[in-house]
Amino acid sequence: MATETQLPSAGSRLWSRPVGWLLDHVIYRTIVAGKSNVPAAGPVIFAANHISFLDGPVMFGASPRPMHILVKKEMFKGFLGKVLRGSGQIPVDRAGDRTALHVGKKLLDAGRCVGILPEGTRGSGSAENISNGVAWLALTTGATVIPVAILGTRQDDEHRDHIPKPRRKLHVSFGEPITVKRRKGEPGRVSMDRAATEIREALAGHVQDAIRATGQGLSLEPAPGKPTSQHRHSAVAGTPADHH
Repeated sequence: MATETQLPSAGSRLWSRPVGWLLDHVIYRTIVAGKSNVPAAGPVIFAANHISFLDGPVMFGASPRPMHILVKKEMFKGFLGKVLRGSGQIPVDRAGDRTALHVGKKLLDAGRCVGILPEGTRGSGSAENISNGVAWLALTTGATVIPVAILGTRQDDEHRDHIPKPRRKLHVSFGEPITVKRRKGEPGRVSMDRAATEIREALAGHVQDAIRATGQGLSLEPAPGKPTSQHRHSAVAGTPADHH
């Protein structure tokens, strides 16, 4: 498991990148837009909306650059945990441990890319609320932020734990880059809140732009813990943990 002094290996991309491509283009049919918006070099934060446990892997496979995604630490168990560690992902303790953010900072300071799903848990994916962690990373590293809209990983009234059938059409759209900076004389908390608002508005706006461009809407959110009969099987078949 990654710690502040042990960064994920850059060599993890040697096998994980091809696996990500297979997920996007063999198991599913992923249409990718906006790759030219991603800087070819330098630190980048990919901030995506969150509707399904597949969002992180799909973004990973669609990105023109390798990234290390912040993932809920409960997923780092058994075979899946070995895959996550081996592919260079970062465990997040959502109880308040900031270790993952400091690992992300060191990766960004080294010119690498970090992926984060700042809504925190799977929901509507409209990015109405995000955590300040992404703002802290952006402010402390000066990294470029790329808003990422992910659509199709959950549709209609599918439950949050639903696993899409193979060959479903998915959409990943990389938005225009943004940067957030501290303003002279501005208190740290004010800077953080302002940066978070700027990132949230950019992400929410990009999600709506992607919906208009693709015709693929967000899922209808079922009542938590009360799946309808048509998706009850997928809800109990397994409960993959959320990305952060």
